[in-house]
Amino acid sequence: MATGSILVADDDTAIRTVLNQALSRAGYEVRLTGNAATLWRWIDQGEGDLVITDVVMPDESAFDLLPRIKKLRPNLPVIVMSAQNTFMTAIRASERGAYEYLPKPFDLKELIAIVGRALAEPKDRPAAAKDDGEFDSIPLVGRSPAMQEIYRVLARLMQTDLTVMISGESGTGKELVARALHDYGKRRNGPFVAINMAAIPRDLIESELFGHERGAFTGANTRATGRFEQAEGGTLFLDEIGDMPMEAQTRLLRVLQQGEYTTVGGRTPIKTDVRIVAASNKDLRILIQQGLFREDLFFRLNVVPLRLPPLRERIEDLPDLVRHFFALAEKDGLPPKKLDALALERLKQHRWPGNVRELENLVRRLAALYPQDVITGSVIEGELAPPAVVSGGGGLPQSVDNLGGAVELYLSSHFAGFPNGVPPPGLYHRILREMEVPLLTAALTVTRGNQIRAADLLGLNRNTLRKKIRDLDIQVYRGG
Repeated sequence: MATGSILVADDDTAIRTVLNQALSRAGYEVRLTGNAATLWRWIDQGEGDLVITDVVMPDESAFDLLPRIKKLRPNLPVIVMSAQNTFMTAIRASERGAYEYLPKPFDLKELIAIVGRALAEPKDRPAAAKDDGEFDSIPLVGRSPAMQEIYRVLARLMQTDLTVMISGESGTGKELVARALHDYGKRRNGPFVAINMAAIPRDLIESELFGHERGAFTGANTRATGRFEQAEGGTLFLDEIGDMPMEAQTRLLRVLQQGEYTTVGGRTPIKTDVRIVAASNKDLRILIQQGLFREDLFFRLNVVPLRLPPLRERIEDLPDLVRHFFALAEKDGLPPKKLDALALERLKQHRWPGNVRELENLVRRLAALYPQDVITGSVIEGELAPPAVVSGGGGLPQSVDNLGGAVELYLSSHFAGFPNGVPPPGLYHRILREMEVPLLTAALTVTRGNQIRAADLLGLNRNTLRKKIRDLDIQVYRGG
């Protein structure tokens, strides 16, 4: 039978009753209160082996009380409960020294297990309280159980340097999570440096990561710093790690094992102090079986695995995400918008292959292109309907299956327009000028603005596609 004294503070009588029954059955002595003042008096008198408290109480927030508790009794575990289930709630609890954060409603078995662990291994994790002004910009949105678990894991990781491996489909927010780990962690004052393995030519990845010496290879006219040097004292985010060549994987493994590296063409080892966060939308275990990824490197990177769920697995977060993206659009100068009930229901029925990124693109499009203050279900139906044909722009279709045939038809019709079917000199640049914009526009429309998928469809490097969109001032037809 468990032993120990538990102090419970919650202004909800029903919550206090449930906790009293569950903890008492588990063998604990329980004292209950509905306010922070009584809780503080008990703690000040040395009572209790563990505290369970709600964040919001009539007289004082638990976030204000926590620093005083940790200063007076640093080894007293405090479990924080909250119905305000956001990422920043978990972070505030962790920053102020809480042993654990539990979103309401919570599982009683899980709570009893946490209480047992806390009493068996008291934790001392003092941390300076943060000014609320630092939390104005919430980086992650969602109250679903899947997101709550992510918040809790992130809160535990903030004050560590553990290597984190983030997995998830494209558009789920892997870089956003990596930035949150950095921005709210102990390396927040250092640089955050990101590198996307899929966006860099394979023969240049080692130089990008580790830098190179002058004359190390053809074209290396000066010494160049690598991302490890740029990230010194901070966080290095290795995105799409599954696309890293094997030779670069070997060098990265040595860095993780020995904490040092050499530049390309260099001989002197350089000590490094960076936190590594990696991400992949591919299953690295499958790549290992195919001989495309080192198993020993995987285990070095996968110290803390973190899977981001696709939007279809947390569809209950959609209303919060929509409000969040409309608010961001309004900050950018776009007019305020909201959805009616039918519009929101139609969004919930969508499969969201592009995940949160697809939703953000849609919301920003709604804010920019539609004059009405309330977006209706018919508008959403038009936006999410299977695409038909791009009007104008060379007549290229939105259908992926018909894209190649349309190009062939385009060329044959233009050749037929030349005298005797023989084009004048300069055909390549003429056809390129006439076809490039409608072709890129069609690919982007097929993928509904998802540049990563459009680049894959066209066989272009993602950065090349982004540059062309900017340089050619491409406007994508959206329908509706």
